[in-house]
Parts: sequence; structure tokens; C-alpha cells
Amino acid sequence: MLLTLLALFLAAAGVVALFVWNGLRPAPEGEKVTVEVARGSSPFKVADLLKEKGVIRNAFFFKYYLRYRKEGSGFQAGQYELTPGMTHDAIIAKLNAGDTVKAETIRFTIPEGFTVKQIADKLKAESLIDEAEFLKLADNPKAFPWQGAMGGIPKDADIRHRMEGYLFPETYEMDKNSTEKDILTRMLDELDNKLSQLPEGWEGRLEKLGLTFHEMMTIASLVEREVVVDEERPLVAGVIYNRLKEKMPLQIDATVQYALDKPKERLYEKDLKVESPYNTYQIPGLPPGPIASPSLSSIRAALYPEPSEYLYYVTKKDGTQTHLFARTYREHLNNITKSKQTAERGGNTGGGN
Repeated sequence: MLLTLLALFLAAAGVVALFVWNGLRPAPEGEKVTVEVARGSSPFKVADLLKEKGVIRNAFFFKYYLRYRKEGSGFQAGQYELTPGMTHDAIIAKLNAGDTVKAETIRFTIPEGFTVKQIADKLKAESLIDEAEFLKLADNPKAFPWQGAMGGIPKDADIRHRMEGYLFPETYEMDKNSTEKDILTRMLDELDNKLSQLPEGWEGRLEKLGLTFHEMMTIASLVEREVVVDEERPLVAGVIYNRLKEKMPLQIDATVQYALDKPKERLYEKDLKVESPYNTYQIPGLPPGPIASPSLSSIRAALYPEPSEYLYYVTKKDGTQTHLFARTYREHLNNITKSKQTAERGGNTGGGN
């Protein structure tokens, strides 16, 4: 009798052991499957998901294997490629490492000094956006209700594009399915990110300069479109401040180009008379807003202009893309003559061209 009971016990133990062994075996080999582990998923929920996808043979035993190994708390959210037939330890290692599938992305570069329209044209040419939707959103303040840098944009009917100057020029990599709003949001966020790289206390410079953030960004955009050589940016910014202080019209060609429906390689006298709130030959002070997306160098120059007595500058036509600066109009005229003579031997003027 005792022997019979012992035999039955051993047989039962063998059946249980076989059942456990079978449950812990890897699942039958198969094709790779994609498994999405949601943020906040418990280890037991992950086990059920793996069983549902056929990655493991038995969720019950996998759960208790995790408990026995004290695993599961380090599983990372994301999309994984897993293959039925993997060992439990291999699955656990992959989930712990966060060895997720890299999502398909898009990559695009926005050059410094681009306008909202140029940005839209470029992204449309790369088949990344619907241009009409992009421009519609760029003009819609209600679509982006949060503050940040964009919170300083005034409600001015003369502003051509509300986000002009606030879409930071940079190389971006984003999810392939990014919408027009996603792209605009990312570029607005990048401006806030770049502003954090400015010297501590830069906000106090605005009060010292007597400017709003929007006005400072407008000056930065003028510098961006007028200057190529970084070293000259603070000096040209200083000229702009000097002319504003003297209540002189800025007479910056780049603002006329922005005012025209189609920018020209060369401006004529009639172009300087175009009626527009952006034409600084015709309006006093600053235009209603930025005329392009400034680089961080131009923003820094607008905040920290180089002091000088200069009121004028003209581009050297010697290929260096630098400028000749002048304190008086007579000096400025001499510089224009020098520049033309250099061109003849071999433009753009600014600040009272």
C-alpha cells in the first residue's frame, strides 16, 4: 500500500514537473512580431501581451518566473521586435535594455534667415507638409495656446505671419507621421531651448535696452538678413540701435525684400517706395515683427550690440561679404564709392543706403 502511494506521488510529481517544464519552454519558433509595451504596464500585463503575440508559451509560468528571478520592474516602454522561440532570459534582457525598434523618422534642415513662407516651401518640396495647412497654423494663435517665447507676440494686424522669426533654424529629426502642428510645435520649442543657452540674466537686457522680447527678435531678424560674417553681427546691431535712438529711418533693404510679393536680386528706386508696414524706408522705427528666423548669434547680437558711433554701413563688393561702416552720411557716400570701385576692379547696403 505504501509503495503504491509512493508510486502515485512520484507519478503526480512527474506530471507536475513535466507540466512546469513544458510551460517554461520557449514557444515554437516563428516569424518576428512587433510588441508594443505601453508606459506603466505591469510585468504581469507584459506577460499576457507576450503570450497573446505568441512570443512565450505560457503567461502563468512566465509571470512566476519573473517573480522568482525578481525581474520585471525594469521593463521599458516602447515597440519591440521579438521572435517566438526566444528564451525567457533573452526576452527579459531585451525588455530591461529598452532595445526597442527605432521608429521611422523624417529629417529636414531649416537654414538661418528663412521666412515662414520659405520654410513652408522647403517642407512642401520635401513632401513633409501640406503648405496651406502649415501657413494656416502659423497664423493661428489659438492653435498654440501655451506661453514660452511665442507668448510675447503682440496682437498686431500688421504682422504678416504670427510665427515669423519664432521658428528656430536647425536640423530636425522627427517621427515620420508628424503633422504640420507637430513640426511647428517642435520648432517653437527649439527656440525656447536655444534661449536657455544665452548668458544668465539675459532677460534683464531687454529692460535695459527698452525693448520687448518681440522687438528684440525683430532686430535679430534684421541682423540675420543683413549680415553673413558672425563677427559683424553685434556691430550691425549697434548701428540699428543708433539709428533708432537718433529717430532715423532704418532703411534696411531686407525689409523691402520682405514687403515685396516676390523678392528681387536687385532693388530699384520704385521698390523702396512700396507701401508696407515692413518697408523701413517709409516707416519710422522697427517693422511690426521679424522678417525671418534669426540664428542664436543674431539673437545674441540683438541683446548685446557693440557700442559705436556708426550710423551707416555698406557691403564691400570684394567677395568678403563684410561691410564698411561710417559715422556720417558723407563718410557713407565715400564708402559706397569705394565699394563700387572695388566691384569694378573685381550688395546690398544697410543703415541709410
